[in-house]
Amino acid sequence: MVEAAFGVLDLGVLRRCRSGVLVLVLALAVSACAASDASVGRIGDVVRTESGLVRGTVTPDHRVFQGIPYAAAPVAQRRWQPPAPVEPWAGERDATKPGPRCPQPAAGDAVTSEDCLSLNVWTPAAGAQGRPVLVWLHGGAFVNGGGDRYGAERLVSRGDEVVVTLNYRLGALGFLADPSLGAQPGNYGFLDQQQALRWVRDNIEAFGGDPAAVTIAGESAGGMSVCDHLVAPGSRGLFRAAIVQSGPCGAQATLADAEEAGVKYAAAHGCPDRATAAACLRALPPAKLLDAPTYVSLAGIELPGPVTGGSVLPQAPLDGIHGGAAAPVPVLLGTTHDEFTYFLAQEAASTGLEITRHGYVEALGRIFPDAAAVAAEYPVDAFSGNASLAYAATVTDSAFACPAARMSASLPSVSTYEFADGTSPAAKAVSAPFPLGATHTSELPYLFDLDGKPVAFTPAQQRLADRMVGDWTAFVRGRATGTDVSYRADGAQPLTGFAQDHHCAFWATRP
Repeated sequence: MVEAAFGVLDLGVLRRCRSGVLVLVLALAVSACAASDASVGRIGDVVRTESGLVRGTVTPDHRVFQGIPYAAAPVAQRRWQPPAPVEPWAGERDATKPGPRCPQPAAGDAVTSEDCLSLNVWTPAAGAQGRPVLVWLHGGAFVNGGGDRYGAERLVSRGDEVVVTLNYRLGALGFLADPSLGAQPGNYGFLDQQQALRWVRDNIEAFGGDPAAVTIAGESAGGMSVCDHLVAPGSRGLFRAAIVQSGPCGAQATLADAEEAGVKYAAAHGCPDRATAAACLRALPPAKLLDAPTYVSLAGIELPGPVTGGSVLPQAPLDGIHGGAAAPVPVLLGTTHDEFTYFLAQEAASTGLEITRHGYVEALGRIFPDAAAVAAEYPVDAFSGNASLAYAATVTDSAFACPAARMSASLPSVSTYEFADGTSPAAKAVSAPFPLGATHTSELPYLFDLDGKPVAFTPAQQRLADRMVGDWTAFVRGRATGTDVSYRADGAQPLTGFAQDHHCAFWATRP
């Protein structure tokens, strides 16, 4: 009986239980204390959250609890509304498999549903309390992806931290800014992220995490989201540190531009009447809303996403960061050396077209008003005669690398990195008629097992992955050193010459 009682008791319960009646029969005292603090408690692989019990999966070196709802289903009248608290449930909820991803156009074999606001909690083996927490926001251009793609076993088993991955509403369902939907439409997916952070604050202690030691992190669209959280009033106090990986944080839409695009989107989907547009849109099945509205274009990549100018995001993140309005937290900030080759390869695969030397200046003219000056700064001959690589470098530097460098100069506490390992296994997943180098997403396999598939690293790659897991963990644990690191095929080296390599002095003079 005594052993059974200790099996259901979290040490935090003993600390917080104030009954003082520990001279009674121990099992009864333990049960009474546990009942007095319903948000903390563990029954083997079952954890009690504020909304109910969840049963996860236990392995020798980690535990994982999947598909835990952190908000009510955003369906019917809750579609295009801020997330509502999740309804409590009775009994044990099965948390041994992920919840469905949010509706998206290219889900593959993944299950999707509008009822998708769930998260996954990865922890080391049960026992210790007060572990630091990493909350991961997935990428996917705000139109696809899901938290279940990111297996965090290495981070939790080697780093002794808790990792949370999550879904948030995507595309039109997450970011449509039709003014018929409310006074400040859009940002529903971003508000989902804030709701998930509040869930972590209120529940993560039950999983052994420290709610006062949360680091928010993300890559690509997730990295852009982290930039937004740094300046969003509603995100203050929900994290103590931030990691921005490959986030083109300047690609943000204003409320006015997003509303104009939202009205056009509604009309194109059979809801042109302003008086009935909201009801008309909410009556559409999710399958009719998988094409996303376009707010901004990143070198031809059309994106929806967070909207600036309202109360959720009063100002664009880069404006806020450069103006000193960012949350005063440590930031780990970095990019890959060849970000845009990934997107250019996807375009070449879908259209069969490549950028040629003859068409180089014309291609630059579609994104830069001073194409001739850009071509002179990035001559094709400097890229072994490959116009595609020259073009990709212009976008890598102007949209990713140099904005990150300017951001780092405006942040009070920042560590920077560049991922420059052109041998990354991630590159094998992208077919390209030119060398990809260290392309967008290429650092991810060094931190996560993607889509449930552990990577077969070479010995050199394994050493680099171990170093990166160690560095990310040190940052999450609050041991950031402020150093600048280049992660290369031959190991981690000091990062030098970044601004020169990416022509940042040239881009500082462009409009």
